[in-house]
Amino acid sequence: MANTYTSLHYHLIFTTKNRERWISQEIEQRIWEYLGGIARQNDMKALQVGGIEDHVHLVVGIPATLAVSKALQLLKGGSCKWIHDTFPNLAHFAWQDGYAAFTVSRSQLPEVINYVAHQREHHRTRPFQEEYRTFLEKHGIEYDERYVWG
Repeated sequence: MANTYTSLHYHLIFTTKNRERWISQEIEQRIWEYLGGIARQNDMKALQVGGIEDHVHLVVGIPATLAVSKALQLLKGGSCKWIHDTFPNLAHFAWQDGYAAFTVSRSQLPEVINYVAHQREHHRTRPFQEEYRTFLEKHGIEYDERYVWG
């Protein structure tokens, strides 16, 4: 075959360091847009970005030539630097060290995009820890509770 074609979509989740509530509603849209811009600059396709004060969800297409871990490094590192430069009162802002990354089939993209788009509404009734555990269990990921939140 002369060309390579892929459809690699991921649902990415990561939190602020110690799940501190750094991301106010006044600035969240700017942060989501900046994360989308980082994705575009690195040949990813940001389909949806959303979250609340202490975490973010992204639905992205990642090219086969870019490792998921590298994609997260670019997204988190680039946005953290921009947040520090743009919002002086967030000089101590940081993302957590880890992340969650789940593959999303093309047929499930609309559902996952909708889920990410309505994070604030969703978290009125469901805490992040419960949401995160549910994702890990749904995807069959074994975890040790002692290391999930640190």
